[in-house]
Amino acid sequence: MRFGIAGNTSKPLLWEPVATLLHWMHHQRIDYCLHPTIAEGLEKRQLIDLSMIELPSAENLGEEADIILSFGGDGTLLNTAHEIGTHQTPLLGVNIGRLGFLADVEVGQVQAAVEHILADHFRIEPRLVLAAEFIQNGQPHQYWALNEFVLARGSPLAMISLDVKVDGIPLNTYWADGLIFATPTGSTAYSLSVGGPIVLPGAEVIILSPLSPHTLTVRPIVLPAQSHIEVQVDAGDQEYLLAADGRSKMLDEQRLPITVRQAQHRIHLVKLLDQHYFQTLRNKLAWGVRQHKGPQP
Repeated sequence: MRFGIAGNTSKPLLWEPVATLLHWMHHQRIDYCLHPTIAEGLEKRQLIDLSMIELPSAENLGEEADIILSFGGDGTLLNTAHEIGTHQTPLLGVNIGRLGFLADVEVGQVQAAVEHILADHFRIEPRLVLAAEFIQNGQPHQYWALNEFVLARGSPLAMISLDVKVDGIPLNTYWADGLIFATPTGSTAYSLSVGGPIVLPGAEVIILSPLSPHTLTVRPIVLPAQSHIEVQVDAGDQEYLLAADGRSKMLDEQRLPITVRQAQHRIHLVKLLDQHYFQTLRNKLAWGVRQHKGPQP
């Protein structure tokens, strides 16, 4: 078993936990390789005695590691997933951020998590991925997202119109700031913040959540994962935005047909056997916790 180590190098809290883990892995004779930016950062900060511990780096962790530990938050894990592409190497998110649904192993538990993995006390969860496709100027474009796609206005001055068809049948014309196309994994991200439902990761569905719709009767809708969704945006003479897991592209062609459907590949997340999604919800959202109230006057 070879562990790959990636992380958000802009976080000051990254370095000491990674250095501590590497010292421990070295003494336990556990094989590992590092993202080049991690190796460079450790060497620069002199947190590792290079005469005793090697810092093997790998240009593509997806090819050289069996499991990748991603230190940061949910955004870091998404970046790691996009960096390894479609290699489908399982990812374990180690949380050194704030609210982590994907990175649900706290940094103080990472050594124990590695021991559980080495003892085969873990499972792999395949997660639904979405693909967005369109043809512009005769060139095909394709993107994928683990959390969500967002089509949104590029200007704060006006709403946009989004015509949506599902399997060729008109669903709605949304007058709104935009529309989120979320996976079950992404149901606790942007979609949740605009009133979308929480969906268990194993569900095979796509969630459509409008952003500030002009009509108050418009609500999020859950579609089967097999749905073929076509959307055309009319932003007048303004640009509009297509974002895939926060990676954005500006478009200016009005009523450009954009297709959203499930992708052909999955992203695989590592979960320890004592972890359950309900436990993550209770911990992260403080469900079941009584709010302390001070003495009544």
